[in-house]
Parts: sequence; structure tokens; C-alpha cells
Amino acid sequence: MPRTLVIMGAAGRDFHNFNLVFREDPAHRVLAFTAAQIPDIAERRYPPELAGPLYPEGIPIVAEEALESLLRDQQVDVVVFAYSDLSHIQVMHKASLALARGADFLLLGTRRTQLIASCPVISIGAVRTGCGKSPTTRAVCDLLRAQGLLPVVVRHPMPYGDLARQAVQRFASHADILAMNCTIEEREEYEPLVDEGLVVYAGVDYAAILRQAQTEADILIWDGGNNDLPFFRPDVHIVLLDPHRAGHERLYYPGESNLLCADIAIIAKTDSATPAQIAAVRDSVTRLRPTADLVQARTAIEVEGEERIRGKRVLVVEDGPSLTHGGMAFGAATLAARRAGAADIVDPRPYACGSLAQVYADYPHLEQVLPAMGYGAEQRRDLQATINAVPCDLVLFATPSDLTRLLDIEHPSLRVRYRYADGDGPTLAQVLGPRLTALTPERGGKT
Repeated sequence: MPRTLVIMGAAGRDFHNFNLVFREDPAHRVLAFTAAQIPDIAERRYPPELAGPLYPEGIPIVAEEALESLLRDQQVDVVVFAYSDLSHIQVMHKASLALARGADFLLLGTRRTQLIASCPVISIGAVRTGCGKSPTTRAVCDLLRAQGLLPVVVRHPMPYGDLARQAVQRFASHADILAMNCTIEEREEYEPLVDEGLVVYAGVDYAAILRQAQTEADILIWDGGNNDLPFFRPDVHIVLLDPHRAGHERLYYPGESNLLCADIAIIAKTDSATPAQIAAVRDSVTRLRPTADLVQARTAIEVEGEERIRGKRVLVVEDGPSLTHGGMAFGAATLAARRAGAADIVDPRPYACGSLAQVYADYPHLEQVLPAMGYGAEQRRDLQATINAVPCDLVLFATPSDLTRLLDIEHPSLRVRYRYADGDGPTLAQVLGPRLTALTPERGGKT
């Protein structure tokens, strides 16, 4: 009899692990995926087109809260844990439940879950959500193009809609993004790259994505999600650390694993952190990955019309996942408001509408900040209603996507943009350059 599995996930790593390890394996039978972190991704099915001939009816996706009843009511042999940015203790609580009900608890390693590309791969990961992967990805692409090389970015999965239709996604224009009915969270990752003339791939079936993406690239850039490990085997693995969350690099899964295999470790946000915070993170790198090249980076914050902030009551809207499961209490909009002399940062919690009120209940560390949650049309309406209900003079949007394209905002607003900038010590170009030379000795670009 095949061993029965439940795969715990969040619409990303779980599907990838299934595709690579279990889809064609008759020795295992997947009973269900469980879903967490992302609203409204449960109560779907992993479609038969992607699940393969062993699963002609597809595979149900249920809320993670149903795990205990699955363990109780069905003969589950193995629980496979397959999502990211949980504390080590949270992961072991989930393991404890599985073990108590008689099931094995399995974490799959990189040898079984990383695909091998036919061209070089530079991966960009982190020890926590919100460390600054996205601006670093853009900075690395700038460095590559300055060398005459053509990078193509492959983004960690964000398939929150029709899974079969999203199996392989290619974004080269805003029309492509619009055609896929992308959520705010997807737009935040794809739009800034597309705006810089880069091609971005994402989706569900990463073997199929790799086959297509590597045909048009000199180098693939793996742009990670949360603090997950890359799906492609990297030739150079860049890992970001956040001194505002010093110590977390040792306490979160699989962020610690990311650091343990880093080739280049970047301590981000050094311009807004204290020397003690920076020293603590540097110590972690020295202890856990002493062979990594170490770079200190700043976050360059830019606001067109910054003078309008002084003396105003402002609402700050920050990147959603960084604040929620990333555990951050502020972002670039907060820093911009403080720097420019805002009179007050307005607390949006009393004005939260619909699902946004539940977000504050689920993440009580959030106070004077509004996470840009928009995983579906209803949540976008709740976000719009919340913004318009807050009594403020000005809204500061520090989301990578221009939300004014999607939302009807009644208040005046400014966009806060942020990009990677080198800090003290060796630059990213200095540490990446020799590795790049080794990867691309002929420098023959596809441009």
C-alpha cells in the first residue's frame, strides 16, 4: 500500500515539493494540501492538469486548521512541512502534533527539491521576510546588464488564483500582469522589475518554468519569497539579514539554513539600525557562515515631493507580507515620515474595515502602520475603505506597486520608493564581480 501524505503549505513550496518528489511516485499518495499565511487560498483543488495521472480528480486544498481532523479521521503516514518564515518553535509545535497522532514529520532538503539549470543561477534569499530581497534583485540585474549580460528573473511562487492557468507565467509588460489578474502582493514583486525592462517568470510548475526561462537568459536570477530556500540550484547564493530583527537569523525556518549556505551575506538597512544591532548580525554571520563574503547595505529612500510631508498627519501604508508573517512593525514609509518631519503618524486600527480588522487581530504587533493587503477583490475593497476612513492629511505608500492604479484614494498621496545602496566596506559589485567572471568567462550576451 502507498504511504499516505498531507503536505502543509502556503500555495508555493508545497506545490513545488509535490511536483518534484511525489507527483509521479506510486509509493506515496497525497491526501491533501493544507494552506496557511495567505487568505482565501484554501477550499480549492490542486488541478488534475498539474497533479498528474495518479490524481485524476486533483488534490483538495484545505485550511491548516483541518490538519488535526485529517490526522484523526484518516490514516496519515507522513506530514510534509513545506512553507517558510516560521520560528523554529512554531515548526516543532506542528511536528509535535503530527508525531502525537502517529505520523512522521518530514522536511525535504535541497538535494531533492532544487532544479539544475543549463545556465548560471544567482539566487537572492533572506533570513526573514522583508529583509530587502526585491531591491537587491534589481541591483544585481543592473550589475549584470552593465556587463553586457541578459538576466531573466524567476520569482518564488505566488499562485493565488487559477492554478492551471498560472502553471507558467511570463511577465514582460503591465499588460501581462493585468491579463493574469494579479493580486497586490503579486504586483508588488513583478511591476518594479517589468518597469526596468526585465522579464519575470513565476507560476506553479517550476520545471516547466525553468525549461522556458533559461532559453532567453545569460543568467537566471532566483528572486526568493519569504525566507525560503531557492528552487534552482544556485551558483552564487546571496542572503540578506535584517539588523532590526537581530538574532532572528538563528531562530526562523528555513532562514537559518539560507544563511548556512550563503556565498554572499548582506546586512541590510544599516543606515537605520544601531551599531549594536549591526554587530549582533555580523556575529551571526561570522559564527554560522564564516566563508561568506560580507556586505553592508543601506536602503535609499526617495520621495518626490517630500517637502509636503512636514507638519502633516500622515497614514503610512507598507508592504503587507513584510509586516504580517515577516513580523516587522514599520517600513520605508514610516522612515520617510519621520525623516521629513510629519506632525503625526495616524494609527489606522480604529478605522480598519472588514478583513483588515482581522489582520490587526491576527498580528497585534502592528500599530501605526497599515499593511497593503490585497489578496483578492474583497480585500482590496477593504483596504481602499480603510485608507479613505483614516483622518489624515496625506497617505504615504511604500509599496513597490503603485496602488493608486488599483484603488480610488480620496486623500492626497505620495509614493515612497526605496532601492539598494552600498554601505560601509566592500560593495556588492566588488564581491560579486570575481564570481561573475568565473561564471561567464566569455561574456557572450543574448542581447
